[in-house]
Amino acid sequence: MSQQSSIESLFEYLNKRDECENTNDYDGEQFGARISAIFVIMATSAFGAFFPILSSRYSFIRLPWWCFFGAKYFGSGVIVATAFIHLLEPASDALGDECLTGVISEYPWAFGICLMTLFVLFFFELVAYRIIDKKVSAMNDDIEEGGAGGHSHSHFGDESLYVKQKVDPKKEEIEDDAEVSESGHENDKELGANPYPNHFQHAHEHQDPGALGTPVNDQNKEQYYGQLLNVFVLEFGIVFHSVFIGLSLAVAGDEFKTLYIVLVFHQMFEGLGLGTRIATTNWEKYRFTPWLLALGYTVCTPIAIAIGLGVRHSYPPGSRRSLITNGVFDSISAGILVYTGLVELMAHEFLYSGEFKGSDGFRKMLVAYFIMCWGAGLMALLGKWA
Repeated sequence: MSQQSSIESLFEYLNKRDECENTNDYDGEQFGARISAIFVIMATSAFGAFFPILSSRYSFIRLPWWCFFGAKYFGSGVIVATAFIHLLEPASDALGDECLTGVISEYPWAFGICLMTLFVLFFFELVAYRIIDKKVSAMNDDIEEGGAGGHSHSHFGDESLYVKQKVDPKKEEIEDDAEVSESGHENDKELGANPYPNHFQHAHEHQDPGALGTPVNDQNKEQYYGQLLNVFVLEFGIVFHSVFIGLSLAVAGDEFKTLYIVLVFHQMFEGLGLGTRIATTNWEKYRFTPWLLALGYTVCTPIAIAIGLGVRHSYPPGSRRSLITNGVFDSISAGILVYTGLVELMAHEFLYSGEFKGSDGFRKMLVAYFIMCWGAGLMALLGKWA
């Protein structure tokens, strides 16, 4: 009897797997508008992604500094809002759909996958920075062997800045007196210098005197490689998301008009956030990389729309396979953008960078903060329609 009930339960489970919709809302109307979406969204995506790069390189279209400043922090807010409103919430809806049964329905997988992505990304960043640190240390060792100086270098800055060396007190006193007499003022020893370097403020502390004028003093330091890593991770998360919204737009039904308009602004704002980050990175040895990254973002959604139109009669966005695929990839993208937005774009730039130092720094920080809030607010508002 129990065996029979088990078989019945199995058949019931298999039948439930087919309860998800195997059609889409495409009604065959507005095909011309759907075709135009390919080119309109490509244009707005290109504007958002390429304009910050062009503006930072060519003087004839260079905007005032405050425009670039505003775009940078507006984009930070857009990326954070995208993670929560446009990725995590749809992922939760997809993986929590009532037609899904079995293990997928017994746990909030959208949040679980997002959480796992956060920790996996943090682990890979730890490993990456460790590898980068070793590479920089090896470069320093080569310079020391060549007689460029004997300054040790670590991920936290020059050791001599925060580790007191053992010296003869009398000799130290004589040297101090000599320095004071040469300068004439004891307080002239760079009063603004911070003797306790911050872990994240790489650009200032990783300038070892013995490395000046050498390849180590070039952009081949933790900050440089760290910026490259962060930009690639950000691009990866945004592109995943853009592909699926392109497919959804192509097969949308009555909500196509609203979704079309919203996605135009969505792609432009998101492109500005990504393009600004690409533009603020020094691509000294990789001159074509920023253009390729911007191009990748520009074409991913239009290509997805074209694919969606090609399979418009057979692509069911509400099917079991589509729901799980979209939900999983949206969750992964959400984890990437949450980590990048909160850690790299908010914590590092507001708390650990030197951009807001000085007498006017706090006012400048508040302006940047409210600009970021506007970006997040507008992007979150778009979530009402898409």
